[in-house]
Amino acid sequence: MVTTSNKSERVPSDKVNRRVERSRHTVLTTAFELLSEGGVASFTVDEVARRSGVAKTTIYRHWPTREALVIDACSRMIAEQETPDTGSLEGDVTAILLEIAHLLPTANWSFVLPSIVDTAERNPEFAEIHSRIQRGHAAPLREVLQRAVGRGELSAHADVSTIVAALLGPLFYRRWFSREPIDDQFVKAIIKRVLASL
Repeated sequence: MVTTSNKSERVPSDKVNRRVERSRHTVLTTAFELLSEGGVASFTVDEVARRSGVAKTTIYRHWPTREALVIDACSRMIAEQETPDTGSLEGDVTAILLEIAHLLPTANWSFVLPSIVDTAERNPEFAEIHSRIQRGHAAPLREVLQRAVGRGELSAHADVSTIVAALLGPLFYRRWFSREPIDDQFVKAIIKRVLASL
């Protein structure tokens, strides 16, 4: 009787899985780089294949449409952010907003996001990914505001969504509309003004 080792059965499968994961990672990295350069409008699977070295047939096996690949690549913009715990609402909010302010001028996602917003106006799938990205950016602020409610620093009736918009809105306005510097002094002035109004 011939017996087959479970270990020997797993090895080829594991190798295949690792190779598939490497290909997927390469394609998604290349796709996000392309989005950072030209946005959604100029994005093509042909260029992803050319730059990544992964065959178009392989790409379409994992992402049946161009939109599916773009949306999956955009999910990299929803990376979890650490939520600070400085012991005070002002300290927590300052840590979060300063980090965002330092990322806005240079982070790849800040170059991609306007293109996502534009596409989301006409495409429900992109509208959903845009909503997920925005929820991801706002999540740490929501957490520290809820924590402040628990400590008694903030009223339980406070409108968290409005506070988040008041804090993030000026940073996004300067990044994509007025193009003015988003320096530490500006960020701290916004924080003091918003917190003083609560």
